[in-house]
Amino acid sequence: MSSWAGNIQMDSCPEIAPFFGFMGVSSALVLANMGAAYGTAKSGIGIASMGVMSPGMVMRNIIPVVMAGVLGIYGLIVAVILQGSIVAPVNGVGTYSLYSGFAHMCAGMCCGFSGLGAGMAIGIVGDAGVRAVGQQEKLFVGLILVLIFAEALGLYGLIVALILSQNSYVC
Repeated sequence: MSSWAGNIQMDSCPEIAPFFGFMGVSSALVLANMGAAYGTAKSGIGIASMGVMSPGMVMRNIIPVVMAGVLGIYGLIVAVILQGSIVAPVNGVGTYSLYSGFAHMCAGMCCGFSGLGAGMAIGIVGDAGVRAVGQQEKLFVGLILVLIFAEALGLYGLIVALILSQNSYVC
């Protein structure tokens, strides 16, 4: 009877399980930062181009860069939360379950890919938007609204990742 219970313990809590949790940590941080970097670079190109025509509007149009940078913070938040939940094996016996590992990996991927997509949207909209605002200032409010909706995509990923990070199974 006790060996059967021990087999269940080993099957649901193998030593490899923390690998999946750490993959979630790295996915959240790396993918969200890739989105932030793309959004910053792409909208930065638009700001530089617009700044040649209207140098006085550069600081006003820096908003896409700030919004892209926030996506990296989302990834950092999720990575720190997930990392704090990962438990190392004790005396060769796993105490972190596959269930927890998979939940944390999915949380990291959810935040990371949402941040990547939001960063791409912010970059493309920011690039075209700041160039357009440089020529017609009345487009500024519309640009900000589109950027808010693009940022919301990353925020949705953060929220779902936080919910998923709370799923765990204790061995």
